Amino acid sequence: MKHSILDLCLILAVTLICSFSFSNAAEHDELKPIQLVFTGDIMLDELPGEDIKLGLDPFRQFSSIFADADFAIGNLECVVATVGEKVKKPFNFRADPHVLKVLKQHFDAVSLANNHTGDFGHAAFLEQLDLLKKAEIPYFGGGRDVVEARSPYVFVRNGIRIALLGYNDFKPRSFEAGPKWPGVAWSVDEQVVADIKAARTIHHADLVIPFMHWGWEEEGANERQMKLARLMIDNGADVVVGGHPHVTQGAEYYKGKLIVYSLGNFVFNGFNTPETNTGWVLRLTLDKRGLQKWDTIVAHLDARGSPVIARDVESPCGNASAEKILMRKFEP
Repeated sequence: MKHSILDLCLILAVTLICSFSFSNAAEHDELKPIQLVFTGDIMLDELPGEDIKLGLDPFRQFSSIFADADFAIGNLECVVATVGEKVKKPFNFRADPHVLKVLKQHFDAVSLANNHTGDFGHAAFLEQLDLLKKAEIPYFGGGRDVVEARSPYVFVRNGIRIALLGYNDFKPRSFEAGPKWPGVAWSVDEQVVADIKAARTIHHADLVIPFMHWGWEEEGANERQMKLARLMIDNGADVVVGGHPHVTQGAEYYKGKLIVYSLGNFVFNGFNTPETNTGWVLRLTLDKRGLQKWDTIVAHLDARGSPVIARDVESPCGNASAEKILMRKFEP
């Protein structure tokens, strides 16, 4: 069939319009933001575990915040298991598997990279991995061997491919995963750098976020944390988030990238100071270019270790163009 010059011009115009429309749509999708939520340490043994067994939900005050987010991540600061022998150390936490039903209601993934998931040995750790898989709760920062432990958990929301990495930097190092035994990912600097780069080149992540377990308990951020955070950002991390010290440790920008050193406790009984009974819930709004804005919500732990929103307390926040950390009260 022959086409006139007018027909060809019309076809060309339609093609260009469609191409422009698809291009704009693709660009719009790339810039469509998502919101991630991170919490600090979640210990579901002792009083929080007892409450869950009674039908209570330790996370209930924050349930709408998790529901509004595209993806929620927490640090599971205990082993969830029925087997194993207690490892010799000051504190050991083993939660009953019934807690996973409540955890699943609020969290999309959990980090296992901490100093308590190994509290009852390899048998308990392996049982936990099976239980999490059965409950369909993704995990990272731990695994059946060092390869799985160091592998990122990669997920996609709004076309944005995000890699989460988890590392423990606090004793005992005997909890570290090995070539043929389970455990957590240990924060060996050169391995962390290699994993961040692999998240880009092998796993094709748009954004890479390490979730660290580090620092000295009930102290501020130390030189080791600061150097490691900067090293991670220098090698491609988009945001660095931390926990473990049982207190919040502040936040800062480095080369325009956000570091939140410690979110403090989130669900954890047994503490008796205002600092250890205060945590932050971190909300990150990101697109493919990186972090666009963020804020923190203050959580005060009640007598049984469950978090309550503190609406009258200022905490850090900011945006992509900010040069310093701002402070404001929680705005629903």
